[in-house]
Amino acid sequence: MELIIVWWYWLVFGMLLILAEMLIPSFTLFWFGLAGLLIAALLFFLPDLAFSLQLLLWALASIFFTVLWFKYFKPTMIDRTKAGVSKEAVTGETGIVIKVPQHELRGIVRFSMPLLGADEWEFICRDDCHVGDRVEVTDVSGNTLVVKLKN
Repeated sequence: MELIIVWWYWLVFGMLLILAEMLIPSFTLFWFGLAGLLIAALLFFLPDLAFSLQLLLWALASIFFTVLWFKYFKPTMIDRTKAGVSKEAVTGETGIVIKVPQHELRGIVRFSMPLLGADEWEFICRDDCHVGDRVEVTDVSGNTLVVKLKN
């Protein structure tokens, strides 16, 4: 009995792998699914392609897409904002108060160099501060900096 694989089997297989990426967010199943879609397109135009050749082409395309992703595309998408290490990245930085905190409203501090992608941040300060005061970051509370007056 000969195994006959039609193009839409590969289409469904590729789509299932891509959907499985949502459950296992490693961004590797996506490339195997994309290779499955490629084989579906190839089989649509060449319906007499042997199953062993289909598997070989799928494996090669999967390897090719995966290597292409990890070697060329992923390094260009590196997060350069240092997100996730915010406390370590901003502690000790000095900025100038441009808006004083009032009652429930937070103040705003401006840095000469952007911190984590922005040069102005909301802040909380236990000391009384005025516009133009220099403050130093001591901690991070959510999206707000905790600062103290710089001596």
